[in-house]
Amino acid sequence: MNDVERFLAHAVQLEREAARRYEELAAAMGTEGNRELGVFFTRMAHYSRLHLADAMARGGFRKLPPLELHEYEWPDGTSPETAGWEGVDAQMGPREALELALDGERRGHAYYATIAATTSDAELRGIATTFAEEEAEHVAELVKLLAACVA
Repeated sequence: MNDVERFLAHAVQLEREAARRYEELAAAMGTEGNRELGVFFTRMAHYSRLHLADAMARGGFRKLPPLELHEYEWPDGTSPETAGWEGVDAQMGPREALELALDGERRGHAYYATIAATTSDAELRGIATTFAEEEAEHVAELVKLLAACVA
């Protein structure tokens, strides 16, 4: 990808979906009775909304292309942070929820990092690198929580 506007349109969609999925995980942990993990997922949804706002702000004066679902260029045909999320339900345990979130964050990181590594546009490389670094922080936090999770 070599078009900043198209990239930002993708980032907006990716972060919007990530926030929605984290809200689903927070609700599932509320049902599970795991308040601490529910709070964590609510915070992650907040971070995704901040990333969404950042992507929209970076669009600023630009006209981001309105993309239909079939026009998004996702690695596996599905937004990286939603792939594999069909398993979210109220009966999900903490380990399963963390593994699902970690998979999504790893996919999001790989998406941004791949664009940063392959684009010929210097501005886009900088933006994608920043987004990849933010996703890497989320991956690290989830890895740490998963290592501490006993069940």
